[in-house]
Amino acid sequence: MHFIAPSLLAADFTNLQRDVTMVNQSEADWLHFDVMDGVFVPNISFGFPILEAIRPYIQKPIDVHLMITQPERYIESFAQAGADHITVHYEASTHLHRTLQQIQAAGCQAGIALNPHTPVHLLEEIITEADIILIMSVNPGFGGQKFIQRTYEKVAHLKDLILRRNAKAVIEIDGGVNLENAPYLLSAGADVLVAGNFVFSSSDPIATIHKLKHASLPKIV
Repeated sequence: MHFIAPSLLAADFTNLQRDVTMVNQSEADWLHFDVMDGVFVPNISFGFPILEAIRPYIQKPIDVHLMITQPERYIESFAQAGADHITVHYEASTHLHRTLQQIQAAGCQAGIALNPHTPVHLLEEIITEADIILIMSVNPGFGGQKFIQRTYEKVAHLKDLILRRNAKAVIEIDGGVNLENAPYLLSAGADVLVAGNFVFSSSDPIATIHKLKHASLPKIV
C-alpha cells in the first residue's frame, strides 16, 4: 500500500490549524512540509518556527523537504521542531553522505531529493544510506506546475537501482500529482505521493485524499 503526503505549501496560510486538522482526519499518511530559502529555489516559504507552532496539532509523521542551500546548518533545528523525516537536495549537498548521517543521528529518516534534470545514476554510491528518495516531477519552488512526463521513466530507473543495490529507500514523488498520473507512478515503483494543490484546491480534500490513497494500478489492455 502506498502513502499519501498532502503538502502544506498549498494550504490556506491564514488557517493552517484548520487544514492540519483536515489532514489529521483524512487517510493521509504523512504531512509534507516544504522549506524554501529564495536562493536554492526562487521562492520563500516557512521554516522551523512555523513547524514548532503547528507541531502540537499534527498527528501524522512530518515529512520535511529542505529546498535550501547548505541544509546541514538546520538539520538539528528541524529535528527539534518536530520533523520525522528530513530530505535534502542532491544538488545542494556538497557532503551528502555526512548530511544523511547527521539527519539520522538527529533521530529522523533521511531523504535525498533530485531535481528534474538530475539523473538517477548519480545515486549509485549513496542509495543504500538513504531512507527516502524524492523525485521532483516539477521544477521546485512553486506549486501548481504541470507534471513532467519523463518522471515515469525516472521512477522506473530508480526502482531498478534500489532493487539492484538491495537498498531500503522508498520512492516519493513531488509535483503535479493527481488521479490521472497516480496509477502510472505507482506502476513505475512509487511508494509515496505528495499532493498539494490537487488536494487543498479540491471541493472535498478528504475525499480527494481517499481517492489518491486507493488509486489502483492501470489496467493492462
